[in-house]
Amino acid sequence: MASSSKTNPDWWRGAVIYQVYPRSFQDTNGDGIGDLPGITARLPHIANLGVDAIWLSPFFTSPMADMGYDVSDYCDVDPMFGTLADFDTMLAEAHRLSLKIIIDQVISHTSDQHPWFKESRESRNNARADWYVWADAKPDGTAPNNWLSIFGGPAWEWDGVRRQYYLHNFLGSQPDLNFHNPDVQEAVLDTVRFWLERGVDGFRLDTVNYYFHDKELRDNPPLGLGDDGPGLDAPDVNPYGMQSHLYDKTQPENIGFLKRFRALLEEYDDRTAVGEVGDGGRSLKTLAAYVSGGDKLHMCYTFDLLGPDFTASHIKHCVSSFQESVTDGWVCWAFSNHDVQRHVSRFIQNESERERIGKLAISVLATLRGSICLYQGEELALPEAQLELHELRDPYGIRFWPAFKGRDGCRTPMPWESAGQSGGFSTGQPWLPVPDVHKAIAVDVQDADPGSVLAHYRATLAFRKAHAELFDGGMTFLDTNQDILIFTREKAGDKLLFVFNLRRGPQTVTLPKGMTIAETLPLPGFDTARVENGEIVLEALDAFCGRVSG
Repeated sequence: MASSSKTNPDWWRGAVIYQVYPRSFQDTNGDGIGDLPGITARLPHIANLGVDAIWLSPFFTSPMADMGYDVSDYCDVDPMFGTLADFDTMLAEAHRLSLKIIIDQVISHTSDQHPWFKESRESRNNARADWYVWADAKPDGTAPNNWLSIFGGPAWEWDGVRRQYYLHNFLGSQPDLNFHNPDVQEAVLDTVRFWLERGVDGFRLDTVNYYFHDKELRDNPPLGLGDDGPGLDAPDVNPYGMQSHLYDKTQPENIGFLKRFRALLEEYDDRTAVGEVGDGGRSLKTLAAYVSGGDKLHMCYTFDLLGPDFTASHIKHCVSSFQESVTDGWVCWAFSNHDVQRHVSRFIQNESERERIGKLAISVLATLRGSICLYQGEELALPEAQLELHELRDPYGIRFWPAFKGRDGCRTPMPWESAGQSGGFSTGQPWLPVPDVHKAIAVDVQDADPGSVLAHYRATLAFRKAHAELFDGGMTFLDTNQDILIFTREKAGDKLLFVFNLRRGPQTVTLPKGMTIAETLPLPGFDTARVENGEIVLEALDAFCGRVSG
């Protein structure tokens, strides 16, 4: 419930958010699937990292065709995860530990088992007939247009009862809601209010730019030579990336709904919304539209750093492009999540540098301007799990195997203990296997090692909290003709210089004219970089921080 006095409405600005994938975090009843009591039991681990909030992937009632991103009841907990009482217990304990809770709101589509869809498909004239996107077939019986599903094939499914097609941007069992219908918007906002009243602190809006479609159902054109490319919406093996998605998503009407969503949040104290934007080469324009003005989303979750490129030029381009395009909005950066290959596997050239890259990556992420999101297990530098086809549960991976192995490799259970079959995750058979390589670097192993990646994460996040410049201070990149990431963070006259050498060889950087290092600050995990005669000398995969004047 809303309270009479606000505490910190801007807590989300510069926050560190930790993503929990519930079915893979901790199982407490031996069924091999993580649950809400398991999250409650492991909250101290999250709190000890030094994060500010937890993003929970979906735990709602669902047939689990897409691992909970196909919701059949927005206002209840799926029995495999527990009960509403379990959620309340988890929420209360998180708040006691000063952790905010952000839940994953999947409202662009529902499950085909949702009561709304069951009623909608019964006839063309029932009370919810227009709650989903229905369209007649072309005269030859084919789909209404050329729109494609991200999960493969046409984005239209024929329904024999209504004798019409319905739209699904993902699985055929995930029909898209018709947000052009005001009643749909009201119903969706009612489900949001349910969780606000329960005390959640915010929402991560899944596929936030997919809410509206083109009313005329115009065909998408092919991806043109002048387009920026498909981005990270789909792997190269997926023909979805061959279209320019002008009409099946990112429609102008979305702005009005996001304003309504924000207005609802404003009725409560200290709440936030972060939107996941996947819009190919147009993502930056979409981000700007969705977070500018202070009346829509508080921040957007960008895909820009979720690819294979861990270079100074790429990171500088992504961050500076956002800063130049979005002058009054906020961003949430991440290297990993539940949909992409784990970033240490994307960034390393060989296994010997996994720990070093794991440490360097969080040091870079923690010093960028914006909020940041960590994905469970990255604090251990878990590599991507290598799974066989028969072990997969992800319909996306099964559909495009073997060219694309899907998302299960980053979703395997969290390894808490090095001993035991499932690494302390469950007493039963885990829903996905726990690789031996993960058990060897489990939490209990790294907890006892002051030089571990886990210890580095804790120290780095403590460093971030200790310097106000990193909370919401300004960020300026410095020009250099070298492949090196160099920038300042500044607030209230205090300025920090950060230099990151992401190359596999040493580099020496000359300080800009007039700039001097007033104090070298110990950047956790990196103590070999040094200042010599106005130059910063760095080893391979090294980092430096100093307080500067001039």
